[in-house]
Amino acid sequence: MPEEVLFKSESNQSREEIASYLRKVADNLDSGEAINLKAGSESVTLNPPAQPTFEVKAEREGPAGNMTERSVEFELEWDENDGEEGGGSDHLEIE
Repeated sequence: MPEEVLFKSESNQSREEIASYLRKVADNLDSGEAINLKAGSESVTLNPPAQPTFEVKAEREGPAGNMTERSVEFELEWDENDGEEGGGSDHLEIE
């Protein structure tokens, strides 16, 4: 499926700075407010529905035989046209 990148930001941040960004997103989700992303001249405002699909993925990446880079990705996904139904039924736990 083709994809259009609406916003992208990548930079080294401290764990505390990252937690602050994630906390702001969590607060906006809790209150039903839009999520506003801005970096330099780029910006986008997103309005997730009440029940978007939530995907969590942990990966190990790198060239064959040297896969030393790890990542964790948190993704909210929804259909702009109807957007109210989330998918999946697995119960996620994050400790």
